[in-house]
Amino acid sequence: MKFILKIIKIFPPEASHIIALHCLNILYKLKILNLFFPKFEKDSFEFVGLNFTNKLGTAAGLDKNGDFINCLGALGFGFIEVGTITPLPQSGNPKPRVFRLSKDSAVINRLGFNNKGVEHLVKNLQQKKYKGVVGVNIGANKNSRDQKRIDDYLICFERVADYADYITINISSPNTPELRNLHNEKNIKLLIKSVEEKSRLINYSGPIFLKISPDEPANLIKQIAGLIEESQLTGLIISNTTVKKNNLIEDKYKHYQGGLSGKPLMEQSTKSLKIIKEAFPQLPIIGVGGVMSKYDFDTKISSGASLVQIYTGFIIHGPQIIKQILSKH
Repeated sequence: MKFILKIIKIFPPEASHIIALHCLNILYKLKILNLFFPKFEKDSFEFVGLNFTNKLGTAAGLDKNGDFINCLGALGFGFIEVGTITPLPQSGNPKPRVFRLSKDSAVINRLGFNNKGVEHLVKNLQQKKYKGVVGVNIGANKNSRDQKRIDDYLICFERVADYADYITINISSPNTPELRNLHNEKNIKLLIKSVEEKSRLINYSGPIFLKISPDEPANLIKQIAGLIEESQLTGLIISNTTVKKNNLIEDKYKHYQGGLSGKPLMEQSTKSLKIIKEAFPQLPIIGVGGVMSKYDFDTKISSGASLVQIYTGFIIHGPQIIKQILSKH
């Protein structure tokens, strides 16, 4: 399997990501996936009213369109988060837009919410065989601005509500122009109010998370957490990728545009997690960002996360990282 991973990594990063997922899907459809990646004993527990088989899940971005829910679920993840999805299909930013940083165990992406649109995702959610928890991460189309941007979230929210175990509102991608402006007080209050109204209108009772940026100052993320705690929304996902690249080993990437994920993100995202947990100890938090090992996973949990998601760690190390993290030994 390690040999296969090495071959896949010969291809450009974005292409190798797609090839790897299709390979997993073929093994799943041939019913031999678990010969390579055995299932684990369930360690079930309840969180935000949902039953999880374990605390490790996929972060949004790994399976944007829900095309690989079944095979990813079969690997042993405790939950799957698909997306980010937008109302209309969009191609994203020009290629190349994903870059491997081998020396840094990191990835820079400037994909720009490339996805097949919410209708494609809904069809996959309706047909999925995976019985575990599936969350849906929603966003706005690139050309939407002001109220239209808010409306995009509401369109996706309503469309996926019947098929999502939880919904994540993504305001933190650095690759959609001005999206992170939704972190400011006026905009975030409007977004929260709009989501609450939509939730009541359609009688949605599932958990709702807000995924935030690690690049905002501590006072702002605490302010956002306070608004979430006072609202009908459930909790936070901390955090998305960072635009800060000053700590990279490979100098040539320090000025690349896009979001940085992987090992260099671990400290920064975990710091934000700790700040929020200390200020709001009862607020439900999903930790993500820089998880490359069991130690990183345990650090997120001990810092206040109830669940942990991986993305870049899975891309770099392959499915074996699931076994490493979930092993009791």
